[in-house]
Amino acid sequence: MATITKRDLVIRISNETGLTQQEVFNVVQTFIDEVTTSLASNDDVVLRNFGAFQVTKTKPKIGRNPNKPDAAVPIPARAVVKFKPGKELKEKVAKVLPELETTD
Repeated sequence: MATITKRDLVIRISNETGLTQQEVFNVVQTFIDEVTTSLASNDDVVLRNFGAFQVTKTKPKIGRNPNKPDAAVPIPARAVVKFKPGKELKEKVAKVLPELETTD
């Protein structure tokens, strides 16, 4: 299992499209900035066949400090980003499981 970085994506897209790496980097960075801005404005971001990003609110709760289990630590409500994969992405990822079982 490999980790793909933004740089790796830029290189792959540049090689596939013939655009310069700087042009691809600018597009990728603008895309990330726009998604971030939209989510920060509490807007959903839906990419058909890929998935949807949504901002949800967690409830406040009481946690425990592992070093002092008797001490209750209040954890305030907060906004978090949730990702719901689209149908195509789910189907492609589901095919990974048989490969994982054979490599063990």
